[in-house]
Amino acid sequence: MTLAARWVRLLMVVSAAGFAGAAYAIRAVADGLVDQYSGAALSGAIVYTIVLFVRPRISPLPAGSIAVAYCWFIEFAQLTPLPGEISQRSWFARQLLGAQFDLVDVAWYPVGVIPLVVAHWLFRTSAPTRTTSPPAEV
Repeated sequence: MTLAARWVRLLMVVSAAGFAGAAYAIRAVADGLVDQYSGAALSGAIVYTIVLFVRPRISPLPAGSIAVAYCWFIEFAQLTPLPGEISQRSWFARQLLGAQFDLVDVAWYPVGVIPLVVAHWLFRTSAPTRTTSPPAEV
């Protein structure tokens, strides 16, 4: 693993912890729609960081597409009884799977992912590229 990949992974762990902390802080002080929708957006952001943790060299658009698709898969899975049953047994599972379907959450996941895709894209385009030049002739 390259040094760059290690730094990306470390940054993603810190970012995911920051997003989770922000979600719980909002939940502690806000109630209702702000709590719910910010939670969905921050969940999307956390999934994006997980995608980058797993594949540090992935491009922004595929990473964002995977993150949103995963969030939507989990949300639509809530139309079945399985996530709700699993969530009743474990707090951790409830955080990962949720308990009930909410169509509005489907729109809020990209709200959390799109800014990270843009930031990732801007970072990649502004980062200096290493080019290998042919060896100097003597």
